Amino acid sequence: MSALHIKKGSTRHSAYNLRPTFSDVQERHTIAVLVENEPGVLARVIGLFSGRGYNIESLTVAEVDHTGHLSRITIVTTGTPQVIEQIKAQLGRIVTVHDVHDLTVEGDAVERELAIIKVVGEGDKRVEALRLADIFRANVVDSTLNSFIFEITGAPDKIDAFADLMRPLGLVEVARTGVAALLRGE
Repeated sequence: MSALHIKKGSTRHSAYNLRPTFSDVQERHTIAVLVENEPGVLARVIGLFSGRGYNIESLTVAEVDHTGHLSRITIVTTGTPQVIEQIKAQLGRIVTVHDVHDLTVEGDAVERELAIIKVVGEGDKRVEALRLADIFRANVVDSTLNSFIFEITGAPDKIDAFADLMRPLGLVEVARTGVAALLRGE
């Protein structure tokens, strides 16, 4: 008998693709979840993540329909494509969840975040902080003789870049709202 030269993951007699379809590439996804606005719903959603060891990078929750008592939870998380699919499937099984959308997959989404950043400094550092704030379109919402509080809105990358530039100028505190996102178009 001669040796068979079969590529790993397939056979000459199989109609199935036996190669692994999973990936270990970590992807960042923004997931929007429409839920009933009642006590314990957020705890159930967060419990799903913590119980399975999934990380939440950003979490934003607000009531979006007062008459229908519906809230929107926007979650930014990372994971392999299989983990993201598992998260969406498990979210959909929670009774109080009405809708689950992966904004990263469904189309172009607009993502915005608000941050309030305190910078303490004197002299040239104050002037440079104001100059950078103007470039980034950040607003001064509070000012003392030795500090500023800036308000900046934009994509998370923009806020990260602004904070990184403010660090050497005396950044002392940052508060961020988390990502709010909507799909573009109709």
